[in-house]
Formats: sequence, C-alpha cells, structure tokens
Amino acid sequence: MYSVEVRDHIMIAHSFKGDLFGPAQKLHGATFVVDVAFFRPDLTPEGVVVDIGRAHEALKAILGPLNYQNLDEVPDFAGRNTTTEVLCRHVFDRMAEAARTGALGTGGDGIARIKVTLHESHVARAAYEAALS
Repeated sequence: MYSVEVRDHIMIAHSFKGDLFGPAQKLHGATFVVDVAFFRPDLTPEGVVVDIGRAHEALKAILGPLNYQNLDEVPDFAGRNTTTEVLCRHVFDRMAEAARTGALGTGGDGIARIKVTLHESHVARAAYEAALS
C-alpha cells in the first residue's frame, strides 16, 4: 500500500465536562500538529498517491475554521467534549468528503484509506483511521 502524508497545525482553546478530565475541565489551550495520511494500493498513471498540494490545501481549509477558536463555542461541537479523538474524526470526515467530491484532484478518487493523527505533545497523540467506501 502506498501512502502520502500532509501536515499542518492548529491552536485552539477548549474545556471538558466530567471528572475524568480533572483540571482540563477549565478552559485551556492546545496546539495540535495534524497529520493526514492517504493510502492506495496502486499509484495513479502519473505515479502519485494524491496531489500533495491539493491535499495540503484541503487540510488547511478544514483546519482554518478551528484555528484560534474556543471549540466550546463552535456549533459543530455543541454539547461534546472536543477530545483529541473527537477532533481526529472531525478532520477525517471532512477529508473523506474532499476525496469523494474531487477536491483532492489527481488520485483522490482512488484513495482506499485515510488516517488522521493529532499530536497533543511530544509524548501523546491520537488517531482515527478508516477505509473510504
């Protein structure tokens, strides 16, 4: 399986509900490094997995509305804890839609899987990975 990965980052604020989260129940900030990997079994006739430039632009467009925002106030997350895992799925769903609608350009239609990883720090990260149907 071939893969190509693009990276960007976001800076957000949020708080969590529930005793599980201890001091993170208070408003706090986070900077996430976001990696998106695209997988396909064969390369396109041009010899690529996906157009890296368009994949990176799609990632920027997905992250843009979240950057420098308090996620507690973003309607997409109303009533939810914006854990790293939840954010991974949010990015995945939007990137999968970009692949389905042709926004990724060359190779986007043949992507078999996408994996989204958000790095919370140098010692912690979470990911969501699934096949595209």
